Amino acid sequence: MNQFNLPDVGEGLTEAEIVAWHVKVGDVVAINDVIVEIETAKSIVELPSPFAGVVQALHSAEGDTVEVGAPIISIGDVADGAPEPEPAPDAAPAVEPEPARQPMLVGYGPGADQVVRRRRVPAAPTSVASVDTEKVAQRPRPLAKPPVRKLAKDLGVDLAEVVATGDVISRADVQAHAGGHPARPAEATPGMTSRVGDAEGDIRIPIKGVRKWTAEAMVRSAFTAPHVTEWVTLDVSATMDLVARLKSDRAFAGVKVSPTLIAAKAICLALRRTPELNATWDEDAQEIVVKKSVNLGVAAATERGLVVPNIVGAEQMSLVELAAALGELTSTARAGRTQPAQMSGGTFTLTNIGVFGVDAGTPILNPGESGILALGAIERRPWVDENDAVVPRWVTTLALSFDHRVVDGEQGSRFLADVAAILRDPALALTY
Repeated sequence: MNQFNLPDVGEGLTEAEIVAWHVKVGDVVAINDVIVEIETAKSIVELPSPFAGVVQALHSAEGDTVEVGAPIISIGDVADGAPEPEPAPDAAPAVEPEPARQPMLVGYGPGADQVVRRRRVPAAPTSVASVDTEKVAQRPRPLAKPPVRKLAKDLGVDLAEVVATGDVISRADVQAHAGGHPARPAEATPGMTSRVGDAEGDIRIPIKGVRKWTAEAMVRSAFTAPHVTEWVTLDVSATMDLVARLKSDRAFAGVKVSPTLIAAKAICLALRRTPELNATWDEDAQEIVVKKSVNLGVAAATERGLVVPNIVGAEQMSLVELAAALGELTSTARAGRTQPAQMSGGTFTLTNIGVFGVDAGTPILNPGESGILALGAIERRPWVDENDAVVPRWVTTLALSFDHRVVDGEQGSRFLADVAAILRDPALALTY
């Protein structure tokens, strides 16, 4: 019998939530078959099986939080046949034999001999080890993506009761069901609770996964790095003309061209002239570390919360390559498939708040970075041109936040002015 323990799929992972099982008791699996989806603090990750054989037991149910090193599945040899029967409820639990050393898969951190105790789940009526795997195996799973399943769980909605408007249950289907039907009582929903003083209909959503990581990171950043934010409002009509021309250019066929792309390129060019914005503060060494490469983070709003994957070596990419990288980054993030490694090592971040119709804001630095630029809504507004005539132009606002320990006002202002200059007249990029 081989036992698969939850591995460390990212740097410093301590626990993860079981989102969806891809196997059930009695299934035959091969090495590297995807057996389960887990949600870490940053992303949803598919785990492949390190063993081949027959699934004997699932030690955790969907929705359970499991610590790294705790067993999640047992797989026996094909010759073993059907899974062993479970002991009677009143029988004394047998002492499990020492598990064999677990084969290491690429990216998995701890060894099998590392002892890690798993946390109890208070909401569960029985211990995790006594999960009724036969019920888990027999219950039909409605078709829904992991972020939709998470939403349903947070709202107390049973997916088996939701009517899908398409081939799979969508976020809108879950929200429509929740709006037209009373959700299950909070105490009946794993991870959700009620409190004295809550009004009828109040929903308490557990803070975990991406939202928990984001909250911790933003608090750490806001109270560690002294933030300074500067704004500039500018005419970006020339950028909008360039975007229109590039959309019809055959070289950009198949990739998305948008003002975000031009802003990303402008950031990379401006960082050449002010590399202090592409740096980090080393508290232990009391040094400023200026990064050689630009790993451009792009904030993406997803159903699971805000994630900031980054494009490694963005400064070396052509505009076409940067467009392709941006498209792949955002589509992967919105599908909930961004891996933890893709969200570490960023050196500067771009966030487009304009897609929500917002003019400007005061963005908070990604921990470890010294600069973040927010691109506001691009709208047609009256603008006074060089001849003092009021004309309709495409106008936006840029907001730059920087770490004042690393970047002083002159450096921050010069960088922001450079980005603005390129967006006013993209031809200036040739001079950078």
